[in-house]
Amino acid sequence: MGDIKRIGIAAHNNKKTELIECLRKHRDILAKHKLYGTGTTGSIVEKELQIPVTKFESGPLGGDQQLGAKITRRELDILIFFVDPLDAHAHEADVNALIRLSQVYGIVCATTAATVDFIMKSEEMNKVHERTVKLQAYKPK
Repeated sequence: MGDIKRIGIAAHNNKKTELIECLRKHRDILAKHKLYGTGTTGSIVEKELQIPVTKFESGPLGGDQQLGAKITRRELDILIFFVDPLDAHAHEADVNALIRLSQVYGIVCATTAATVDFIMKSEEMNKVHERTVKLQAYKPK
C-alpha cells in the first residue's frame, strides 16, 4: 500500500454514532487518504467530517460486496467496519464475507474504536507498506 491509503468504512446502524465519534478524532489523518463507504455510513462520514467519501450502495443492498470487490482487486488497504454484535442482521453473510476477505487479502481491518485509534496513530500510516497475500489452501504434511 502506498503513502495514500485507501480506506473502506462501514457501520451497522447502532454503531454509526460510535464510528463518527471515533473518526472525528482522526479527521486530519483521514483527510490525507482516499475514503470509500457503504451508502448511509459514507454519507454520514462525509457530512460530519467534511471529507469526500466515494459512496457505494447501502450494506444490505450490496455495499458490503462492493467493498469486498475493492479488496479482491487490491484497491483497498484498510477496512473499518463497526459491527453490532448484539443485533441480528439480514446481510450477516455479506458482513462475514467482507471480514473474511480482509483476512485472506491481508489488509488492515478494524472493528472497534480502540483498533482504529492504534491504526491511525501508527507510523505505518505515513509509510509505504508491502503486504503479502497468500492465496493457497493449507495442506497438512
